Amino acid sequence: MSNTLRHSQTVVAMEAKEKIALIKHNLQEVLNEEILVDIIEKQNRHLKLYWGTATTGRPHCGYFVPMTKLAHFLHAGCEVTILLADLHAFLDNLKAPYELIRHRAKYYELLVKATLRAIGVSIDKLRFVLGSDYQRGEKYVMDLLRMSTVVTEHDAKKAGAEVVKQVASPLLSGLIYPLMQALDEEHLGVDAQFGGVDQRKIFTLAAEHLPSLGYKVRAHLMNPMVPGLAGGKMSASDPNSKIDLLDSAADVDKKLKKAVCAPREVEGNGVLAFVEFVLLPISELNSQEGKARFVIVKDGEEIVYESINKLKEDYAADTIGPKELKVATALALNKLLDPIREAYANDPEWQEIEKLAYPPPEPEKKKKKEKKIGTGYKKGEASGTKTDAAETSAAAAVDNLKIT
Repeated sequence: MSNTLRHSQTVVAMEAKEKIALIKHNLQEVLNEEILVDIIEKQNRHLKLYWGTATTGRPHCGYFVPMTKLAHFLHAGCEVTILLADLHAFLDNLKAPYELIRHRAKYYELLVKATLRAIGVSIDKLRFVLGSDYQRGEKYVMDLLRMSTVVTEHDAKKAGAEVVKQVASPLLSGLIYPLMQALDEEHLGVDAQFGGVDQRKIFTLAAEHLPSLGYKVRAHLMNPMVPGLAGGKMSASDPNSKIDLLDSAADVDKKLKKAVCAPREVEGNGVLAFVEFVLLPISELNSQEGKARFVIVKDGEEIVYESINKLKEDYAADTIGPKELKVATALALNKLLDPIREAYANDPEWQEIEKLAYPPPEPEKKKKKEKKIGTGYKKGEASGTKTDAAETSAAAAVDNLKIT
């Protein structure tokens, strides 16, 4: 693959098979690969694809995984659209309050651009689209209603099981989420959708049901999921499992020191996985020779790894221990994060948007204990004040979602 990466700097010079190989590089799975072959080899045109991200919590370092693949897609001549899925964020069990979603979408856009620049990717040919700019349109809403007549409750719930937050009493919005993600393929005018392997069931739903609406089947490109630092899936809602893209160098060092990284254990090791899916691919992307490079210092000597297999072999044999691995990972990661932190520090607008997108929580006021008299009934308790407030909030949110 190193030769492909070298040649990819000049898209025009790449053969069709080279483009397809670069598009598939490091992916875990590709559904309907024949679509890629038909478009690139037979139709001799650029592949159009999109990657979407729901604008909820602060983006973490796991985002380097899709960012690296976006770099590959661009090098292969693909027309890439990034969907800032603000309405999806709203529908996912209200993870993000609607009044903050627009600010978070802008925050995401600035951070994604800075992250791509940090790994040497030109963003000139990227297209950013805000979901709510077209998902409230009459045609889209009508397609959503049409799709709801061909997808069962069971299939919608199954499709979103690994993406939409699961709760004891799920809201209907969680069932709408996967239907919208399927429809986005048509309304964004793409040939393929890219995402994590955790979205496979949504991709399958799209392939099975879009033809019922008269729309074509797309290809689906899936990244592997990178384990979190605390084990399990890296999550924006679990501060112990991830490192934010704007975390300080000290915080990066601190979080990596606490990361679950048992000696000799390779499977499920979040630190090793980060080296495999982020640090090595990015070093390969930026290398003039097209070679991956990860350096670990042990006993004052540098050990250079050009493949994850050799590193895993040495780690399993205890030639390299958790301490050396963590220190090297922190050093390499901080080098990647430095230009992102610098871009944020030099951009007052971005700093202001962050305050609006993620306002600090209000300090809790200490409640005075009320004395219970007689039956314990409090004046105004049955007035329905809480219900009225909830109804007002819901009404305001619905009003913001007016169809255009």
